[in-house]
Amino acid sequence: MSGRNIAGSVALVTGANRGIGRAITEALLERGAKRVYATARDPQTLAELAAQHGDRVVPLKLDVTRDADVAEVVRRAADVDLLFNNAGVVEGRSLADEALVDQARREMEVNYFAPLRLLQRFADGLATRRGVLVNVSSVAGLTNFALFPTYSASKAAVHSLTQGARALLATRGVSVIGVYPGPVDTDMAREITLDKASPEDVAEAILEGIEAGSEDIFPDPFAATFGARFESSPKGSERDLAAMVTAS
Repeated sequence: MSGRNIAGSVALVTGANRGIGRAITEALLERGAKRVYATARDPQTLAELAAQHGDRVVPLKLDVTRDADVAEVVRRAADVDLLFNNAGVVEGRSLADEALVDQARREMEVNYFAPLRLLQRFADGLATRRGVLVNVSSVAGLTNFALFPTYSASKAAVHSLTQGARALLATRGVSVIGVYPGPVDTDMAREITLDKASPEDVAEAILEGIEAGSEDIFPDPFAATFGARFESSPKGSERDLAAMVTAS
């Protein structure tokens, strides 16, 4: 896969108001992106970004689970050539929780069905511009991290979708990239006691990977170590994460 220059690009980032999404948005602008459509359920949470960067940031309301919101964003952001499916939630934690199935449905809606919906709606435009689709999964999407069993399952679905989309869209000139972070210092990971990478460092590594033409990006030290272990022994990585859960 050939690399893609960030400078001059037009990007859309879901979940751009905080965490990795905000860091990606700021890193895109620092690298010379022409325009970033920054999306969030509440566009008021994007006001600071818009004030800092003027018309290079276009705040858009987007609940990624709502078809009407997605359709409106596709209409308004018709010139996107870099799409970041970043928005995510963690809800299910305990197999004994009576609400677990409902929590898992919510995770699948946000973490899997939303990227699928956006991929489908933006595919033609990305093909026209020979664009790039970036799906933010997780190392937990490669090997289930049992403290978050249903979240891990939803990220595994994103990983599988990324592989399928890569094959299906290759003939249309669209590059599809999977991102597999480890623990990152965001609100979602506040309960994780492992060493965490900063969202800013993760964002920079993601953009470096895009420019380098990487298909799979492991954007932090934990993820890089994990990725090498997974490649050499998927069963070994499963045992490693199981041991971490037992020790916690």
